[in-house]
This record gives sequence, C-alpha cells and structure tokens, in this order.
Amino acid sequence: MADVMVLGAGAAGLAVAARLKTHGVHSVVLERGPGVATSWRGRYDRLRLHTIRQLSGLPGFPIPRQYGRWVRRDDLVRYLESYAERFALDVRTGTTVERVKPGADGWSLQLGDGSEESARTLIVATGYLHTPVVPPWPGKESWTGALTHSASYRNAEPFRGQNVLVVGVGNSGAEIATDLAEGGAASVSLAIRTPPHIVRRETAGWPAQMNGLLLGGLPEKAFNTMAATMARLEVPDLRPYGIARPAEGLKTRLRTQRYVPLQDVGIVRDVLAGRVRPVAAVESFTATSVQLADGTTLQPDAIVAATGYGTGLRDLFDDPALFDETGVPLIHGGPPARPGLHFMGYDVTLGGMLRQAAIEARRVAKAVGTTR
Repeated sequence: MADVMVLGAGAAGLAVAARLKTHGVHSVVLERGPGVATSWRGRYDRLRLHTIRQLSGLPGFPIPRQYGRWVRRDDLVRYLESYAERFALDVRTGTTVERVKPGADGWSLQLGDGSEESARTLIVATGYLHTPVVPPWPGKESWTGALTHSASYRNAEPFRGQNVLVVGVGNSGAEIATDLAEGGAASVSLAIRTPPHIVRRETAGWPAQMNGLLLGGLPEKAFNTMAATMARLEVPDLRPYGIARPAEGLKTRLRTQRYVPLQDVGIVRDVLAGRVRPVAAVESFTATSVQLADGTTLQPDAIVAATGYGTGLRDLFDDPALFDETGVPLIHGGPPARPGLHFMGYDVTLGGMLRQAAIEARRVAKAVGTTR
C-alpha cells in the first residue's frame, strides 16, 4: 500500500507531489497518458496561456524567462516535464484508473489493466477539463458531415477550403474560429448560445489577469458594474455583428457557472472584418444541415464543437454525495472531502488556473503533511 497517491500528472498533480516532498512525504503520481501534461499536449497548436508567465509558475520552480510573457503550449509542456524531473517525482504513466472505492485502510483503485492499487491518502487532481462533452442535439446521429470536439482540433489545415461551423464562444471556440479564418477555411461561422464577456488580454501592457486579482475581492454588484464599464470602454459594440452584450454580470456568472471571460486574441478583429460570422445557437441536425435557434439553417462542411468538458469523476466514484450536479467535488482545494481523500484543481478563478493550482498544492500538501 502506498502512503499517498496522486491522480493526474498535470500542473495540479505535479505541484502537490512536489510540495509533499517538502513535508517529507513521498507520493506516487498516476497518469493515464504517456507523459506528464497530457491534457496540455492535446490542445490546439496556437494555444498560449492567458495568464502571464510570472504568475503561472508552480511552487519551487518558476517558468523560465525565455518562454516569454505569454507561454506557448509546447513550452508549458516542456516546463512541466522539467518540473517533474527537478523534484524527481515518481510519475507512473500509462496508468488508467477506472474505479475508486474506500478500502480497509484508505482507498482502493481499480486500474485499466485489471490490477488494483491502494493508498492511505488519495489526492485527485485530474482537473475540470477532463472529459470532452458534446451536447445531445436532436438529429446529431444523422449528421453526415465531419464533427469533432475542440479537444481533437490541432490546426486549420484539414479544414482548408471548407465551410466550418464552430459551436461555442468560450476561449477555445473563439481562438479556433480565428485560427480557421487565418488558416484558409472558406467561411467560419461561430454559434453563440450565451453572449460572452469579452476582455482584452492586455491593455497598454497591463494584463487582464491583474484586473481579476486586484478587483476580484469587490462585492459582486460592484465588480459586475466595473467589469461592464471596462468592457464598453475596451471592446467595440458587436451587437450589429451578432454578438449581444451579456445580461448577467461577470462575477455572477463566475459564481454560478464557473465561467471565465473570453480573452480577445483576435476574435473581435475577425468579427468586425467579417472573417468570422456570429450565428445563433445550434438547435438540431439533419443529415446535411444544422438548424439554429433563430430558425435559420446552415449547411457547413465541418463542425468543431467547442462545447466544454466534464470532470469524469462521477464515473470513478460510487458516492454521488461527493459531487454537485456538474460533477465538481463539493469539497476541494484544501480540506479532505472524506478521510484520506482530497480533490484539487476544480476551482475556477479570475486569477488563472495555474496560479490557483499552486495555491491549492500548498494547502493540500500542508493538510496531508500535518496528518503524518
């Protein structure tokens, strides 16, 4: 039996394993993929962090300066590989965990190869961007065109010369739409169900992340008002182009939907120029067409569904009382959800995913270390 096991060798899992070492606690990190940072490796080619390098490093080892202010996907993967090597973390790749159950003295893990492992303490850090989700649109099974989730999108080359519909206007959907427009797609439509909060990634060198950190403590109503005012000053009015202004305040949506704003790295420019055309939400499919919420119909060659992810945790655990209706742990980021069971990496903040992972790694490692 292992003393401590960590599920997931992404940023959160590596950070907590490194911090545990400072408390004199060895942990085994189980990773389903062939290497650390599996989820980052699978993202689209043009991806960069939306948080600045200085505020995105993990405890004990900052991201190298040569990676620049906005770190590229491949550089982040290299950083996480170096992080695991620097702290000599015990990462066991190619290990899929299919079920987790309480054991006689901790937690029992059923692995994909049929074997079992057990640990006195289990830290689950598989992340909230774990399992791609495609909505059950009526008629989707009859659709004869190409449909791929954004998790499988790499670049625009396979879509050159095609009419493409991107569904979802989160950060991934907007960046993929821009990538397609720049990469030779014949046309790009962007289906929008809920109008996004759009912010500039930086203004006069000042990153949006810092606004979130400095103003995030304001009362919800005051923050919502300030965010709406800043958006009107920084972002052109896109209502004539098909993107309405959001009716719900930014902090309210963050609290109720774990929503982060859309950082503009080209989508506003492309909408204004007509390279990306906003359209209504997808309602249903036929074999060759897509019906939209406003009654119009499209006949794209291909669809990229940037429709989000689930945690996948309810498939791992038999205890539904651990999670809310979206599959996010009810207790996470520090204290145990059950004796010997911690969840981390499931909090969405305006300060950034990697910064939050570093914060939670310190909390969880301290909580685990003080019980030894």
